[in-house]
Amino acid sequence: MQNKGLVKLFAVLFGLVSIYQLSFTFKNNQIDADAKTFAESKFQTPDEINEAEIHYLDSLSNVEAYNIGVASFTGKEVKEKAMNLGLDLKGGLNVILQISVRDILYGLSNNSKDPAFNKALVDAEEIQKDAQEPYLDSFFDAWDAVKGDQNLASPDIFANKDLEGVIELNMTDSDVRKKLEEKVDESIVSAFEVLRKRIDQFGVTSPNIQRLGNSGRVLVELPGVKDVKRATDLITTTAQLQFWDVDNGQALGNFLTLANNALIAKLGVNEKEAAVEVQDSTDTEGDSAIDELLGETTTDSTATTQVNPLFDLFSPPRTGGMLALKAEDKEKLQSYLEMPEVKSQLPPAARYIKFAFGLPEVDEETGVEYVDFYALKGNRDDEPELSGGVVTDARQSYSQTNKPTVSMQMNAKGAKIWEEMTGRAFAQKSQIAIVLDDIVYSAPTASNGAIPGGNTEISGNFTVKDAEDLANVLRAGKLPARAEIIQADQVGPSLGKEAIESGTKSFLIALALVLIWMILYYGKAGIFADIALLLNILLIFGVLSGLGAVLTLPGLAGIVLTIGMSVDANVLIFERIREELGKGKSQKEAVKDGFANALSSILDANITTGLTAIILFVFGTGPIKGFATTLLIGIVTSLFTAIFITRLLVDWYVNSGKSLDFSTSITKNLFKKNNINFIGKRKVAYVVSGILILICLGSLFTNKLDQGIDFVGGRTYQVRFPAAVSSEQVADDLSAVFNSVEVKTIGSANQLKISTKYKVDENSVEVDEEVKTMLFNGLKSYLPQGESFKDFSEGKDDVGIVLSSKVSPTIADDIKRESFLAVLGSLLVVFLYILFRFKKWQFSLGAVAAVFHDVIIVLGIFSLLYKFMPFSMEIDQAFIAAILTVIGYSLNDTVVVFDRIREVLAERAGFKGGVNINSAINSTLSRTLNTSLTTLVVLLAMFIFGAESLRGLLFALIVGVVVGTYSSVFIATPLMYDTLKNKGIAPPKEDEDKK
Repeated sequence: MQNKGLVKLFAVLFGLVSIYQLSFTFKNNQIDADAKTFAESKFQTPDEINEAEIHYLDSLSNVEAYNIGVASFTGKEVKEKAMNLGLDLKGGLNVILQISVRDILYGLSNNSKDPAFNKALVDAEEIQKDAQEPYLDSFFDAWDAVKGDQNLASPDIFANKDLEGVIELNMTDSDVRKKLEEKVDESIVSAFEVLRKRIDQFGVTSPNIQRLGNSGRVLVELPGVKDVKRATDLITTTAQLQFWDVDNGQALGNFLTLANNALIAKLGVNEKEAAVEVQDSTDTEGDSAIDELLGETTTDSTATTQVNPLFDLFSPPRTGGMLALKAEDKEKLQSYLEMPEVKSQLPPAARYIKFAFGLPEVDEETGVEYVDFYALKGNRDDEPELSGGVVTDARQSYSQTNKPTVSMQMNAKGAKIWEEMTGRAFAQKSQIAIVLDDIVYSAPTASNGAIPGGNTEISGNFTVKDAEDLANVLRAGKLPARAEIIQADQVGPSLGKEAIESGTKSFLIALALVLIWMILYYGKAGIFADIALLLNILLIFGVLSGLGAVLTLPGLAGIVLTIGMSVDANVLIFERIREELGKGKSQKEAVKDGFANALSSILDANITTGLTAIILFVFGTGPIKGFATTLLIGIVTSLFTAIFITRLLVDWYVNSGKSLDFSTSITKNLFKKNNINFIGKRKVAYVVSGILILICLGSLFTNKLDQGIDFVGGRTYQVRFPAAVSSEQVADDLSAVFNSVEVKTIGSANQLKISTKYKVDENSVEVDEEVKTMLFNGLKSYLPQGESFKDFSEGKDDVGIVLSSKVSPTIADDIKRESFLAVLGSLLVVFLYILFRFKKWQFSLGAVAAVFHDVIIVLGIFSLLYKFMPFSMEIDQAFIAAILTVIGYSLNDTVVVFDRIREVLAERAGFKGGVNINSAINSTLSRTLNTSLTTLVVLLAMFIFGAESLRGLLFALIVGVVVGTYSSVFIATPLMYDTLKNKGIAPPKEDEDKK
């Protein structure tokens, strides 16, 4: 092997980088464990423990938590660099939101009353139920059907004052469409930004929010979230943009002093005990800021001072607030200001005052996160003088000095009030706060007097991104769009913990079995393969961590499956080396030729598997994308370790003059004298496969499949009970509650999976709560005495809902379509690749026919058995991942056989009536059975010891591996042979025997 030094360098570097990346995960786990230990030592109730954990972790956010000598990292940086766990491993909430384009259009029309326009909106919603196109396309189809002589550029629809300058009266519907597409996209961007900012404020570790194409859909993942109802309210509530007058602070100076004194009295701070020496005046910025607020300008540097509960929280304002404080002290200040003893100190003129906070800002010198503190002039009704609905547009722009600014336009009603507010702010030298969801995003002054007309330029110390963010915030005020949850998965923390434990257990067992098998079969060479395999696993986890990928349960299954499949490359190499040794070559020559001859098969097999994984990644969502990600990474790393690392170790051992047998005394002569006439037995295989396919197709047409809610829509809940329950009895009880319900026992007898299509077309949070309440009432007799709805919903003490999912019919249709495209796409891509590699369409036909054979049998077995198996055999996205993996595995096996057939044909000139094909299959039999057995052992270990939620996926893979191994030999190859025009003539048996 050339460039051994370079390979060693890469191996060492990749290994060190992987260890470096994974070290953050280990450190983060340690910090989390310390936080839990601390919280449990101080508090008793779950809510208090959870809050204490959050405070503990927050306290480490901006301080050194991990030092590796050459660099140090804060708690926040450690968290960001650690491997992210998916919801199924950590628990939490995963939703897909549909931002209502209908609401956006209605808002842009200024709530038009035009009957044709409103009918088109309603008709478009009906079209959407069976359509795959965006809502806007459906709206224009509906509008064309009802518009008559009308145009959308009508004063009663879109040519209104709010869109003046955007849509003109002389525009055609086609012109209007282009403008609407821009405005809708702007609105979705604004809604997305509002959601992102809300989630950032929610305090969930490693949240994920992303737009899904141009469909108006947004994926939100909140791992570890405890208060699910609060989270769903947070992400589905319409944005609330408001403009408030800011109190300049002077009138509140006396209040802060009185409030501080009241806190001293309430909290029992002893003045004598609290006395401390005052530091040098250069260290008292916070005190001087408060003194300035109170109108005090002199201090006695020799005096003593007491600890002040309120004043000690404050520091000078940073971006325009009255004062500032550390972000970690925000909740403490809020709790102080809510105390009756503090509220009572407010002067009568300020009794409706509203306190608010700005956006967090990190001090670059200290790394401490601060927020500004504002006092807003409230009123009896707690309503702003001006709301965001008056904003017609907002954009990032530039001032005359080329500094980033924000241009904002308001409608006539807003412009009038805005002129009054800016005039008042100019006269009082105060500010106007721009508030979204109770957060002050900016508090500009009116430095040039009242602003008439509603056109305003907001300037400040903005970066371009700051200005874009503020423009998005302002546009959100015009956005009346709802965000409906069309798909949701909620996983309880107990289920996530079980998934980690079972996943780790199955992983270690599968790994141990593979490592032992390789040594038993290949002796010392098996040890080298094991070292390469362990490095492969290290690299997989290191790459996942470095990419910031999310590890899910299917992703973990992908890694474990990769362990089984990555052995295949080493098996191919070792089998070829054994063949070369059997020809009488020296060890060095055999090793060199064995690696060279195996390379083509290894690349072809992994490329075909990789192609299916890419298709899965492109069309998959959520956990399925995680499965594809780990599979793709595993393919690349296994190629590197098998081709280079195993070669490096084998060469080192052989070059040292030591003898290396690639077998043991038991396996030395296994499969050496195979002479099975596979081609001669193909008709028997056709009959067997034909009967199996007919049975499977019959079941698929009559018994059908157990389609999960991913494909039909609905809500499903996994519920645990304190004792075993009868699924039939529960189904009878719930039938009286819901119009349709399906109940299955999942795993143990005290766990049920309950699915219903009740109000399947309604996606509001209110309906979600209604269904959950009905479920709770229907199951009360099976729950512990006194079990509350809240405890039931959260699965407290491992009783109640531990997992829930919701899929609307619209997205179910999309999932079904994308799944079909994924399977079809993978078949097409692989057909073309095999045609390219083997130059004969017969090879492609045989491979694709074998895949169809395998898919139909897997589907048929699921159809035949789903009513009898003690685990879920629903057809869902995870099952599609299994089908695509079966396709990849079947092709992997087939390509290895085809590769050897091509090699034998080149050596022996022609098919010779199938004799050379038989020879090729017999020579690969050891590899085929070895790889299949290893993969099956891995899958069985996962099936027996792994998570309950993966049983269906694993069962499909187990069936797929068995039929895939069979079809590559008895279906793909015979079909390829039977479609050949020139099969050649078999030589006399005695001539063949001489060879």
